[in-house]
Amino acid sequence: VPIIPFRLKFDQGEGDNVESVFDYEFNTHDLVCLALCSGVGVWYILKKHWLANDLLGLAFAVNGVELLHLNNVVTGCILLGGLFFYDIFWVFGTDVMVTVAKSFEAPIKLVFPQDLLENGLNASNFAMLGLGDIVIPGIFIALLLRYDHSLGRKSHTYFYVTFLAYIAGLLMTIFVMHVYKHAQPALLYLVPACLGSPLFVALVRGDIKSMFQYEDHPDLSNSEKKDE
Repeated sequence: VPIIPFRLKFDQGEGDNVESVFDYEFNTHDLVCLALCSGVGVWYILKKHWLANDLLGLAFAVNGVELLHLNNVVTGCILLGGLFFYDIFWVFGTDVMVTVAKSFEAPIKLVFPQDLLENGLNASNFAMLGLGDIVIPGIFIALLLRYDHSLGRKSHTYFYVTFLAYIAGLLMTIFVMHVYKHAQPALLYLVPACLGSPLFVALVRGDIKSMFQYEDHPDLSNSEKKDE
């Protein structure tokens, strides 16, 4: 598809009092993406198909990781630590979390068909993973990637270690859920994996002090403090 630029602009007023209300630039690739995404959205609204749900859920998760930022590792540790206990309480202590996840029809979770081989795309027995279990560890892993860049070692050690630990935590969640046939708080396994692995590697490599001192966008933080 050739790239053809477009510009959509709305002005308000006349003469010297013209004020721009809306000014947006896009191209043919944006239009193709809009058509494809709209198709997925209509498919989900009409059919509530699990594959459409997962496509929308993944899109929301990627945007969440892109838009949300952690400023330092300490904040990330506090956030993950708090959600660790929060997830355990609402899954094991009450049935609220499980009930809402099963009854609320919206792409706020990823569903994985357990009878895919038997029923194909018409599968009806699903395991679920909330988007929060992707986005929250995801923004912490993204922070570690930026920390890797700040070290200037031309390697992404902490990113790869934590990413692999996240996958291992997910596999452990699925394994325990399969063995005990009961819903599991994913953060019970993801938080120790995502916090323990980078901190252990940093301790071994002697980076633990610089990791906790690292601040993302420190110039922006200092300018905000001066404005206050």
